[in-house]
Amino acid sequence: MQLTVEWIYGASHTYIVDDLCVAKQTATDWMMFCREVCTQWITLNSAPIGGEAVVVEIDESKFGKRKFNRGKRVEGQWVFGGIEKCFMEALPDRSKETLLGVLKKYVLPSSVVVSDCWKACDCHDDEGFRHFTVNHSVTFRNPVVTPTK
Repeated sequence: MQLTVEWIYGASHTYIVDDLCVAKQTATDWMMFCREVCTQWITLNSAPIGGEAVVVEIDESKFGKRKFNRGKRVEGQWVFGGIEKCFMEALPDRSKETLLGVLKKYVLPSSVVVSDCWKACDCHDDEGFRHFTVNHSVTFRNPVVTPTK
């Protein structure tokens, strides 16, 4: 139980091992179990979010590890998610069509969609969403959200 509490509060693997006097493998197994429970809950409870003038932040990410711990290529699963409440779905690819299909499934029309400046996400204004972007190479948090048009 204490390991789960420390995981929730973001304690590092090393801290948990030292603080609770548990084996490294035990900590690893429990932390992975906690991640799997959260992933399954989000997957089973994903429902449409957003609505008129409600902001939904979206992004895609690859979950996996580098092959042979070298280079930038990462083997794993692409995932697309949104935050207002939350949704997440595994993707077969990151094409514009795939992302738009997931958006239409989980984000209500007239929502304000905020994403990074990735080109495949640059299609939402034509699909009933108000789309704004954040360019992380310029600023981590955009002080004034600007439309994509």
